[in-house]
Amino acid sequence: MSFKKFASDADVIEFARQHSDLFMADEPLRVEEIGDGNINFVYRVSGAATSLIIKQALPYIRSIGEGWPLSQDRIRIEAEALQLEASHCPDLVPEVYHYDAEQCAIVMEDISAYDNLRNVMVARQKLPLLAEHLGRFLADTLFYTSDLYLDGHAKKALVQRFINPDLCKISEELFFWDPYCDHERNSINEYLRADAEQLWQDEALKLEVAQLKLKFLNQAEALLHGDLHAGSVFANESGTKIIDPEFAFIGPAGFDIGSIIGNYVLNIAGQSNLPGDQAEREDYQQWLLNGINILWNTFAQGVRQHMRDETTDPSLQQAGFADWYLSSLLADSLGYAGTEVIRRTVGLAHVLDIESIEDAQQRAESERLALTLGKLLIKQRASFNTIEALSSNLADQIFCH
Repeated sequence: MSFKKFASDADVIEFARQHSDLFMADEPLRVEEIGDGNINFVYRVSGAATSLIIKQALPYIRSIGEGWPLSQDRIRIEAEALQLEASHCPDLVPEVYHYDAEQCAIVMEDISAYDNLRNVMVARQKLPLLAEHLGRFLADTLFYTSDLYLDGHAKKALVQRFINPDLCKISEELFFWDPYCDHERNSINEYLRADAEQLWQDEALKLEVAQLKLKFLNQAEALLHGDLHAGSVFANESGTKIIDPEFAFIGPAGFDIGSIIGNYVLNIAGQSNLPGDQAEREDYQQWLLNGINILWNTFAQGVRQHMRDETTDPSLQQAGFADWYLSSLLADSLGYAGTEVIRRTVGLAHVLDIESIEDAQQRAESERLALTLGKLLIKQRASFNTIEALSSNLADQIFCH
């Protein structure tokens, strides 16, 4: 038997029955195609009382077709990344019931009880556990897949296992090249055009981005989710689930941290012009700034504890090493946050946080603020000794805007 795309609901149902025990043998099942459908096919299979998710990877990007081929090994990487993440923080990722290499498909837990974080933020919902959960996810997944915990042989085996050139190539271009030139893939609001052209001429900024790109290309530090934006997070009042790690590879830890911080910043910029009462929007912006603090501090405290209790390499137990490491990582994280903000503003893939502002001129105001904050994060990333210093600086930019 060789790979075959699911051709009908009956194919999907048969696969669900074969690879899970959630449904009764004679129970009628229904299939719903879900997700944005840009890269993969995602289906929800539901019975009377329960449901599951099936995700299948085609040998190309679904929304483009065979003109953009893409390795199906990405679905193996996603399944193994989810399983590895679950070994460290099982409450924060969906359970994988089955991975089928031949059909390039995963059967996994349905997390429809949770809401997409992108929508949560646009609606200005305050989830009390969100930032702490994100910080813990980052601390656990990054520490336990790094040289701070693994011996050399295990770490290098992990690097080999998660080689992901096709998906990395997408990130390399969308994060570090397209937004900094007049690339045909870019999508730019006409009222922001002059600002984009000014950004393209900012040689100091592009030099900093080149340095961040080189780390992305070469620094095999820890297993990254690789695409940790608000759309990859589902959450509610009591829990958080992080999905879609098909971009996973061994890279610089600051990239994941920065990607999610960047999504906080994007929503902060959007809130300046989203509909609603100004005081309510400003209150939510402050809540997001506080969330950035909680996220980083939860992460840093978790890593410090892990290093104190579980790092065995004597070279990495030197006095002051943890301080140096976290200081360097904070700078990296802020830089990558800036690249996420900028690429979501003038690059290919924009976000609802800003795109849902209907008036193009008002939208440009939020986009302009996003560019200002993104450039600050990149250019001044090494000047912030604490996350509180950063959030205070961001607040000055936002509330004086």
